[in-house]
Amino acid sequence: MNALNAVRNKAIAEYLSANSYQNALEAFKKEADMPGEVERKYGGLLEKKWTSVIRLQKKVMELESKLSEAEKEFIEGAPTRGKRSPSDWIPRPPEKFCLAGHRATINKVIFHPVFSLVITASEDATIKVWDFETGEFERTLKGHTDSVQDVAFDMNGKLLVSCSSDMSIKLWDFQQSFSCIKTMHGHDHNVSSVTFTSQGDYVVSASRDKSIKMWEVTTGYCVKTLTGHREWVRMARISSCGEFIASCSNDQTIRIWHTASKETKAELRDHDHVVECIAWAPACAGATINTAGGTDNKGAYEGPFLASGSRDKSIRIWDVGSGVCLFILLGHDNWVRGIVFHPSGKFIVSASDDKTLRIWDIRNKRNMKTLEAHSHFCTSVDFHRSHPFVVTGSVDQTAKIWECR
Repeated sequence: MNALNAVRNKAIAEYLSANSYQNALEAFKKEADMPGEVERKYGGLLEKKWTSVIRLQKKVMELESKLSEAEKEFIEGAPTRGKRSPSDWIPRPPEKFCLAGHRATINKVIFHPVFSLVITASEDATIKVWDFETGEFERTLKGHTDSVQDVAFDMNGKLLVSCSSDMSIKLWDFQQSFSCIKTMHGHDHNVSSVTFTSQGDYVVSASRDKSIKMWEVTTGYCVKTLTGHREWVRMARISSCGEFIASCSNDQTIRIWHTASKETKAELRDHDHVVECIAWAPACAGATINTAGGTDNKGAYEGPFLASGSRDKSIRIWDVGSGVCLFILLGHDNWVRGIVFHPSGKFIVSASDDKTLRIWDIRNKRNMKTLEAHSHFCTSVDFHRSHPFVVTGSVDQTAKIWECR
């Protein structure tokens, strides 16, 4: 302790000397019994110690705030798992893991359908694989030469498809080698969206060249091209039955296409800005959506149902069968960038440029929970089909795993 006091006294004396506090210095040296010259090797030590104390205090305050938030959630906000049915579990703060490793914006996050893995696609031209149960980094998939815009798994998770601003679509072996096994070219501009058909035999892509293409997985050949949008096609998704393709665009419309005939079934036109994202509702959401839409059983909408998110800050729920917008969810303060249905069909989870993750109660058409998710725009969100986890991606170059309860 005496040695520590001596070092501290010398640091204080050097600080007083460096700042020309001569009277104070002489008085302090006399009080502290420090004859002779002040030692210069202790220069700046006092400031370093002070700033490190401040930094530690800030960290302690942040951790106390997170602990307080977690305790509040546990005691007040959410009954324990024993009391709450899994169909009512929603993501709650704080995050379980923050996955950092990308060197640029994360454009897309998805869960593996079988293994405890999450995939992140980034503007740094890489795809990264993480274990969402441990938060550990697994591997990086390299092959694209520009921003990776979207990724998707086939039904069994044996194949991963990715698309990029380099105008290519790549298929990756996700069983053994984790290597690129096929590259498909055909779009004339940035490829912004990819997805597998339900059987996994075709890939559907959407591009800034205003077209949607269907590719045969075994050969890599483009077998269909759908045209009709007047601007950049942001996303294309296939209904669970495989009968329809929904697409959304910078032209502010959503189009529903018959997969077999390439004909447009409907054009949905209520958004006031670019439509960024779409999601087909699971079959179990039908009754809840009908209740929210104000129908009884006699006049029930038959669906299928679709949700869309837009730069006009709104989420709209559509009955594709009749081409009608059933209701609107308002609450985000900026562009809606990602939407996904809760596996139970009771909720919608959305990610936005307002940096939040929001959970919407469909039946009551209200925002029931808001999570301050990231320090920058939220770009993507996914909900695991069978485990209580949600993942978000952001311009802040991180992905976060949120546990549901």
